[in-house]
Amino acid sequence: MAIEGLHHLRSGKVRDLYEVDDEHLLLVASDRVSTFDVVHPTPIPDKGRVLTGVSAFWFERLGDLVPNHLVSTSVADLPAAAQAHASELAGRTMLCRKVEIIPFECVVRGYLVGSGWKEYQRNGTVCGLDLPDGLVEADRLPDPIFTPATKAEEGAHDENVSFEVMAEALGGGLAGRLRELSLQLYRAGADHARERGIVLADTKFEFGLLDGEVVLADEVLTPDSSRYWPADAWEPGRTPPSFDKQFVRDYATSTGWDREPPAPELPADVVAQTRAKYIEAYERLTGLSFDDWLAHI
Repeated sequence: MAIEGLHHLRSGKVRDLYEVDDEHLLLVASDRVSTFDVVHPTPIPDKGRVLTGVSAFWFERLGDLVPNHLVSTSVADLPAAAQAHASELAGRTMLCRKVEIIPFECVVRGYLVGSGWKEYQRNGTVCGLDLPDGLVEADRLPDPIFTPATKAEEGAHDENVSFEVMAEALGGGLAGRLRELSLQLYRAGADHARERGIVLADTKFEFGLLDGEVVLADEVLTPDSSRYWPADAWEPGRTPPSFDKQFVRDYATSTGWDREPPAPELPADVVAQTRAKYIEAYERLTGLSFDDWLAHI
């Protein structure tokens, strides 16, 4: 969306980024949904509000482990130009401090799934890290592993790299700090999710530097940046359904789409099922009613 009076910096697959002033940015989470790095023309209602609410929950909960860039999620704290769009922006905005973004995705994997499972089948490794023999799909790893990736340009795929490549680019001290923080954050998130009947299979964090201090940035532990499974559906040997856009992925694949733009339109039942999954993730993780939250934003 256009917000007259704010400088639009860029739009990603989901978020629109605006400059508020010399020290602050505004992140607006849309209802856009993508699969295979291509945005579908059909939105998922309230998806952006779920992502914002989940991130706000985790930023507050994890604040004792690492500071973050979030200032406010209230439209009332935004400049007048944004407040003119209050009804559209409510529940979608994060007013954030500007930070120097570190150009690596800090990925933590606790379970053997996705591209990691495919690599393990070939080589017995995940992102080059040796794992024990005899693991099966969706197995819980003996310990969570840190597998960084370069941040790709819009429309491209992140590229897995070794910790050594990250350390060479950033310096061993900063790279080690990011690895330590990522593993701590994953364990804290996984412990809470487990109490709520959810498995946190893997996730990715983004960090920045503010006055030389490492801060947590972007989104955190959302259904878009993380793979969440219902705990009662998890068992080693098969991958359970996710609390995310799995219905969209399944539908897009079923159409025979070649994964090149444009992505297919989504039918109403796929939209409704996906919205319900996002809202269920919000409610189970936060312990709050999504409808009650909407009524107070």
